[in-house]
Amino acid sequence: MLRIPEQRKGLVYIIIAALLWSSSGLFIKILTLTAFQISFFRSLVAACTIVIILRCRGRKPEFHLRWTDAVCTLCYALTVILFVIATKLTTAANAIFLQFTAPIYLVFLEPWVFKRALRSMDLFAVLSCMGGMALFFGGHLERGGLIGNLLAILSGMCLATFSIILKWKRVANPFEDPISAIILGNVTVGLLCLPFVFPVSVTLGQTISLLYLGVFQLGISFMLFTAGQRYISATAAAITSMLEAVFNPVWVFLGMGEQPSPFAMVGAGVVMGVILWYNLRGTQSSASPCS
Repeated sequence: MLRIPEQRKGLVYIIIAALLWSSSGLFIKILTLTAFQISFFRSLVAACTIVIILRCRGRKPEFHLRWTDAVCTLCYALTVILFVIATKLTTAANAIFLQFTAPIYLVFLEPWVFKRALRSMDLFAVLSCMGGMALFFGGHLERGGLIGNLLAILSGMCLATFSIILKWKRVANPFEDPISAIILGNVTVGLLCLPFVFPVSVTLGQTISLLYLGVFQLGISFMLFTAGQRYISATAAAITSMLEAVFNPVWVFLGMGEQPSPFAMVGAGVVMGVILWYNLRGTQSSASPCS
């Protein structure tokens, strides 16, 4: 990784994070626990994982009492909780598709925050990826589950806000590691879900699934995401992370045998092609205010 150019290094981090995130739909669907129970245990394991990894690397989290840290922490917590609840209340396809409206907000929000012009390439990439996702999930998107769909949209708004504040923290305080916001965010998730957790009965298989979700799917993945945002813009990170939506059904296929439709395969090709084109054009390098 030391020999990889910084922009590509950021992309590698975001891609691995997206791959880990993509396994959430399968595990959330197969776990018989409630959304609050899953969120509670997953986030506590994630917080412990991040602290342990930092300790092993000879570092310790630095916590600050600033409004940006509070908003970032709250948006992270809401993103995590709302997505799990939405996945339980509506289809996994709906939850993922609607959460990934986040890049649409970012493509307008980031230029406003960082005082730069709106790039047509960013807008084209976001709209093209959304079109590919619509084709990808065309046979599975449903009108039902209104509350779940609304919560998924709200989760996307929180994700966009979290991403832009996280990037702003990187720019305003380049020598400060924002990972503390992730730790506090996971602790906040645990506190918010605590009243709805007990009584609970967890089997060995469920324990293993929760440990995987906490350690890899949430803890390590967000460490990679925050590391990747050091090198690329929030919009570029959001566009690249849309690979999660492509690989999510792959996990479902491997775990539950659901065969993707021909439209899904075409949609996946569109999303992956747009992301490849976008990054090969080197748009991250032109985002100097955010690099």
